[in-house]
Amino acid sequence: MPQMAPISWLSLFLLFSMIFIMFNVMNYFIYLPSTPKSKNMKKISTNSMNWKW
Repeated sequence: MPQMAPISWLSLFLLFSMIFIMFNVMNYFIYLPSTPKSKNMKKISTNSMNWKW
């Protein structure tokens, strides 16, 4: 039974690793989270604190 050379295993590992990395990168950058679109959006009130030093 013929055996594969080590360089062959290395090239297969690199090929599948690159495919896996590209798949994850594409999924990360294609995903668009849905933003809530309501007309009555409440503004976040910020209390400014004036310190009397």
